[in-house]
Amino acid sequence: MEGGAILAELQARFGAAVVETHGHRGDHTAVVTREALIEVLGHCRDDARLAFDVLMDLTAVDVSRLPGREDGPRFEVVYHLASLRHNHRLRLKVRVSEDHPVVPTAVPLWPIADWLEREVWDMFGVRFEGHPDLRRLLLYEEFVGHPLRKDYPVNRRQPLIGPRI
Repeated sequence: MEGGAILAELQARFGAAVVETHGHRGDHTAVVTREALIEVLGHCRDDARLAFDVLMDLTAVDVSRLPGREDGPRFEVVYHLASLRHNHRLRLKVRVSEDHPVVPTAVPLWPIADWLEREVWDMFGVRFEGHPDLRRLLLYEEFVGHPLRKDYPVNRRQPLIGPRI
């Protein structure tokens, strides 16, 4: 199935839950609501015509300083899906506000989401509701803040920790 047809199928099936779509430079992307995220991801995985059996990546973007996005939701959580059977790809995004940076976990759909969601939590501070073990992955527990946020101070000093004896 061609990327444009995948986007059209998602719009037809989920209606207003698909906020916007585009195929800029061949990267077919659908932005969905937080409430419909798990249902859309599950459909993408389970529908035989789509068969997105691989979660290639899950990340986030702090869009607070992008022109025209200053007043919108601060974060986009981005899911890169691939189908080995059909050799097609799809990017799904969900927009998340700074006031309530929470999305449902995708771990029940793709177990690899466990590590990817922990990385997003660690770097951006977006929480994944229902995650089985949401704790820091790359940084130590005493680290203050989330370093991939655009407002994280570059020269911030962190508490030094030594070996526990």
